[in-house]
Amino acid sequence: MKSSQRLSDLRALSPDQLSDELVNLKKEQFNLRFQGATGQLENVARVREVRRDIARVRTLQRQKTLASAQG
Repeated sequence: MKSSQRLSDLRALSPDQLSDELVNLKKEQFNLRFQGATGQLENVARVREVRRDIARVRTLQRQKTLASAQG
C-alpha cells in the first residue's frame, strides 16, 4: 500500500483506533524480529514498512493530542 494512501486511512481513525493499530503494529514488529533472528523471515522489506507505519501512527497520535489541547 502506498504511504499516502496509508496515511489518509490512518487520519480517519479515532485516537482509540490509532492506539489499537499501534498495538497491532508492535506485535507484527516483534514477530518480524523473531522471524529474522530464527532465519525464517521472507520479506525483509516489511520490517522497514512496519517501523515507518509505527512512526506514522505515533505522529498522528501526537497531532491529535495537540489539536485537542488547543481547542
